[in-house]
Amino acid sequence: MADNNPQTRRKSTPQPIDNSIGHVPPQALEIERMVLGALMIDHDAFSVVSEILRPETFYEKKNQAVYQAIQNLNLHEHPVDYNTVLEEMKKEGTAEESGGLAYLLELTDKVMSSAHIEYHARILAQKFMARQLISFASMIETDAFDESVDVDVLMQKAEGSLFELSQRNMRQDYVQINTVVQEAVAAIQKAASNKGGLTGVPTGYTKLDQITSGLQKSDLVIIAGRPAMGKTSFALSMAKNIAVDHRIPVAFFSLEMNNLQLVNRILSNVCEVPGNKIMNGQLDDAEWKRFDKNLRKLEDVPLYIDDTAGLSIFELRTKARRLVREKKVEVIMVDYLQLMNANGARFGNRQEEVSTISRSLKQLAKELDIPILALSQLNRTVDNREGPDGKRPQLSDLRESGAIEQDADIVLFVHRPEYYHIYADSNGNDMHGMAQIIIAKHRKGAIDDVLLSFRGEFTRFANPEDSTPIATGGEIMGSRMNRSPMPDNLPDIDNDDPLGGSMNDSLPY
Repeated sequence: MADNNPQTRRKSTPQPIDNSIGHVPPQALEIERMVLGALMIDHDAFSVVSEILRPETFYEKKNQAVYQAIQNLNLHEHPVDYNTVLEEMKKEGTAEESGGLAYLLELTDKVMSSAHIEYHARILAQKFMARQLISFASMIETDAFDESVDVDVLMQKAEGSLFELSQRNMRQDYVQINTVVQEAVAAIQKAASNKGGLTGVPTGYTKLDQITSGLQKSDLVIIAGRPAMGKTSFALSMAKNIAVDHRIPVAFFSLEMNNLQLVNRILSNVCEVPGNKIMNGQLDDAEWKRFDKNLRKLEDVPLYIDDTAGLSIFELRTKARRLVREKKVEVIMVDYLQLMNANGARFGNRQEEVSTISRSLKQLAKELDIPILALSQLNRTVDNREGPDGKRPQLSDLRESGAIEQDADIVLFVHRPEYYHIYADSNGNDMHGMAQIIIAKHRKGAIDDVLLSFRGEFTRFANPEDSTPIATGGEIMGSRMNRSPMPDNLPDIDNDDPLGGSMNDSLPY
């Protein structure tokens, strides 16, 4: 029976108005009632709409309460009809303000079947999305008129809010296995035709590629290590292998060094000229010849560098999409994760923010269907442990968040035992001028150690079999020089300078 009291009617069906545009927000009240009625006459209907609708999807408050009750009943596998829904709403304290039994009976009277419930549910989801966008635009408009709000901060806030909005409403539909099987078979056939059976992007490191079959699409790869281990040098060496040697487009986001510093490192690596001479220009005749000859390798190299300081995950997302779309980038590297931020979202502490950044990087890798490599710091625990094995990094050493370990498909530790005055590994290998790349986590394969040579003067990691000494002025540049180790009080940053030595020129190589 209809309620003719105007005050009661207004209270039960509020109609908020968006005064900024002079329109009633997008809604479909009649469809909301039809959907709720269908859910109460057909228990199986909820499984059809459960991933499409949430209580806040409904425009009317009382309809939100009804759907919440239906959702609770289905969650506990209880029968759903107007009586059980009424009892559930009484428990929640929403029955009276939502019209009680009379309103529930009115809802079930409006429908005869649930035949079109999925179509109707998607209409409601679209209306809800439109209301969210209006609210989002209104917030941005209000802040834009406020002269006390920094425009750059507002841009990041807007991008963050829009990113969260898209993530909340993103749904991945299921696929029948035949399609996936066909993709898997095609990948196997492609790998069979490739040298070494690579299915992903080659890193240029023979054993690492053998274990991982290359950098795989949608993977998040974490490269971690203590300061002065050479994380950035390793990442840049890999970027050089991919972009220069294989001509595969790579994007390198540096939050710590500027473009010139990074390019100087690459010049030292490719041209085989010590980093300090790249900086001061004091090259001898042999080095100038080698520099001029190898410089040609960098012509039109598909390596794209971004040195935006304080890069947010939302800015990275926008730039990465454009690079993949316009430059066909196949690998993204970020140096380093702990310097990023997640502006536009609120966090209780830094650990929660790092967790969000890590999770967002994994989501971005899946969305773009390319591997993303992110450098990460390790905490000081590794420096405090005793013995040769104690200096080996562990997954628990990942700094600030265990979520990094959980989100990563591969975790690589860059470890140079020589730095800790350890000159032989457990297998008796000579570790002078060598580095271990420790595969500590590999979601799709084995874990192992990869032994590489490290040339500090060229900031280069290379396959041991590829390392050849460079002779200049009668001196073998590949021979090990006697340098003192770094001091123990290392700062919590990667202390590699832009050209390969440490800031105090005491980094061993």
